[in-house]
Order: sequence, then C-alpha cells, then structure tokens
Amino acid sequence: MFFITLMLAIKLRKEIVYLKCLATVLIFTSLGIYPDIKEIKMNKAFIERNEIKLIGIKARTSYDIEMNRKDLGNPAEEENHGKIFPLIKRYFHEPVFENIPNRVKPGTTYCVYTEYESDYKGEYTYFVGEEVSSFEQLPEGLETLTIPAQKYAKFTTEPGAMPNVVVNAWKDIWNMSPGDLGGKRRYHSDFEIYDERSANHSAIVLDIFIGIEK
Repeated sequence: MFFITLMLAIKLRKEIVYLKCLATVLIFTSLGIYPDIKEIKMNKAFIERNEIKLIGIKARTSYDIEMNRKDLGNPAEEENHGKIFPLIKRYFHEPVFENIPNRVKPGTTYCVYTEYESDYKGEYTYFVGEEVSSFEQLPEGLETLTIPAQKYAKFTTEPGAMPNVVVNAWKDIWNMSPGDLGGKRRYHSDFEIYDERSANHSAIVLDIFIGIEK
C-alpha cells in the first residue's frame, strides 16, 4: 500500500504554516508508485496511554473507496476523490481546527483510523482533529471521538523526506507479524501524530500508534 501525502498551506496570523496529514489510501506496494524510496529506520516502543478525547471531523470509507480513486498521481483534481482527501482539505482550508474548543496542544494533529469493520481491507472511519480536555461547548458541525485507554506499539521514524518516511513506515507496519509488532492488533483505534517535528517536509519525524492486545 502507499499513502498520498497532502501538504496544505494555510495562512495563519500572517504566516504560511505547512501542515501535513496522511490521506490513508489502501494501496499495494507492488504498484511501484514510489520505486526509488530509500529505507527509513524506525524506533519502536511499547506504551500504554490513557483515554484520549478528540474533536474534529470524520468520514466513513473503505479499502475499495480509496483504492478506486481516479485522482491518483494528480491530487489537484477536484473530482473523483476518495473520502479522505476532501475531509483533510476541508479541515485545513476552512479551517476547522480554529473552531475546536479546549485544545490541549494547538497545532498538533491526530489522524485516526477507527471503527474498523474487520481489518484494513474493510470499512473504517477516518477522523482528523486535535486532543481536547473536554467536549464542552462543542461547535455545530464538529464531531467527538474518544480513544479508550489501550496498549500501543509506538513507532517513531528517524528524520526523512516526504513521502519516503511515511510510505516506508506504513509498509513496514503492514508487513509485520504479531510477533514482530509485539502483539496482535486490536483494530480499534490507530493514529498518527503530526506536530512541530513535521514542519519541515524534507526532514519529518512521525509517530504512529498501533493498538495491540495486552
């Protein structure tokens, strides 16, 4: 599979802030879309995190919906996108994140894959938003998501250029056995975190949290 990286420029407080978020499109590595990608190393750790509250927006999608996108190779096209591309575009262009109340760390974006029908080939919900301290004063049109406390295999990439760092990280994770991963995947909620370390797209550092059974 590969992942289309969306780099959306937003003018905020008279500065151009580049925010990256993955549009997770479930694609085969054998397609060879990134044939020259170099190996990117990752550090793995096992952690348990408490419940996480998020506010943002979401879309229900699937392997087939994202795989059958007709804009692959031309993200500028406005028609025939999957569900994820327009969701992220809306999130940053409106911009939705400015309307999120009770933000714990403004500017840190969570991209969450949750409510799996089965595994990555089934339907799932894609949620993009920020962590909040409470759901009070929820604006109209925004959604809430609570990720329960769970154990994770946390992967942190070494600095690398987009899209290499992201493509290789997910390729490695999807190819891991439960033994390699450190446990059987729960397929409840997995997420990526984009913070200040992703500001430079030529040397991005990314955290990926994969929920595993205890």
